[in-house]
Amino acid sequence: MTTTAVRKDGPAAVTPPPTVGGHVRTYWKRVRGGDVGALPAVLGLIVLCTVFAVMRPSSFLSAGNFANLFTQGAAVTLIAMGLVFVLLLGEIDLSAGFASGVCAAVLANVVTVLGYPWWVAVLAAVATGLVIGTGLGLLVAKIGIPSFVVTLAGFLAFQGIVLLLVKEGTNISVRDEVLVAIANRNLAPTLGWALTVLAVVGYAAVQLLRHRNRVARGLITDPIAVVALRIAGLAVILGTAVYVLNLERSRNVLIVSLKGVPIVVPVIAVLLIVWTFVLQRTSYGRHIYAVGGNREAARRAGINVDRIRISVFVICSSMAAVGGIVAASRANSVDPNTGGSNVLLYAVGAAVIGGTSLFGGKGRVLDAVLGGAVVAVIENGMGLMGYSAGVKYVVTGVVLLLAASVDALSRRRAAATGTR
Repeated sequence: MTTTAVRKDGPAAVTPPPTVGGHVRTYWKRVRGGDVGALPAVLGLIVLCTVFAVMRPSSFLSAGNFANLFTQGAAVTLIAMGLVFVLLLGEIDLSAGFASGVCAAVLANVVTVLGYPWWVAVLAAVATGLVIGTGLGLLVAKIGIPSFVVTLAGFLAFQGIVLLLVKEGTNISVRDEVLVAIANRNLAPTLGWALTVLAVVGYAAVQLLRHRNRVARGLITDPIAVVALRIAGLAVILGTAVYVLNLERSRNVLIVSLKGVPIVVPVIAVLLIVWTFVLQRTSYGRHIYAVGGNREAARRAGINVDRIRISVFVICSSMAAVGGIVAASRANSVDPNTGGSNVLLYAVGAAVIGGTSLFGGKGRVLDAVLGGAVVAVIENGMGLMGYSAGVKYVVTGVVLLLAASVDALSRRRAAATGTR
């Protein structure tokens, strides 16, 4: 099949159809030009999983440990998804960890102390995140205080607010069945398969529709074989994951049955789809990339830069609230350490390791998920091998430094080759 483009000043020009070889060469040219995307994160994830699978095959490759990877990294991944929006502008939010702790403490107080239903507590927690993000964004965009200073102040202040909300160190239990189920319960096996089929069919429809529209308009598009390979790859990955997660993980089935996809997985998937659509298919998303790429040029193009800057902090803190809800669900409680310790460091690390640039203008929400997987695998695998917390921090720090180095080198390469 050929694509014909009609020109006003001459006969029709015939464009040869795209080929798989041409697609591979184009991709390799982009990589050599500095556009590596999430490739380092994917390769790192493969290497880490291979190493831990060889070193601890019986424990790392078990269905139970596979499910634990999702629940262990869920809160950090959700916070990292929000941080991607801030990083796209070349800003930083150091308060995201304890902001999630504040929102979790609000959730626990509303549902446990005040006795309101779970949905009221969730709304209160998310509303708290909206207020926090709006305040941070206004200070950065309207007052002109650097985001590093504003969010560092928030880091300290929110830590104090968490202490006040949990009465200077007490532990507030979260016993509501719906809230506890978010990070501790699983979908029915049949529902997991149904959602998998829905996801693959939906992804296939979007990819094929996009391919048809680009061909109809005479635009350059990926070969249909590459599109089919993407769809098949997603089907294989999701199918394998659901199959493993649907295996019985309980050591005593007579007491309790443990099988199915953790509920938190579709929660992350839905948010990933929503935020990916916002960034890649809306004018608002294009404005974020424009402001992150060149703020002054975006301003001259008529984009309300201050509004964009405020909005990304609102999104970041709202996602921190969601992460706080998941953290409270997993622990069945909220204490002064909720959102503290290494939560912020891992969340920022997840976004950067996944491929989001610290310099702004480059990144995807998917980067946070990939980076969150890398962080979760490091923590989980090294824990299974018996390494101390100190060694985990060192390894995670080295991986983060490598990711930042790849980002800096790829930007330098892109500038040298004129691809950016």
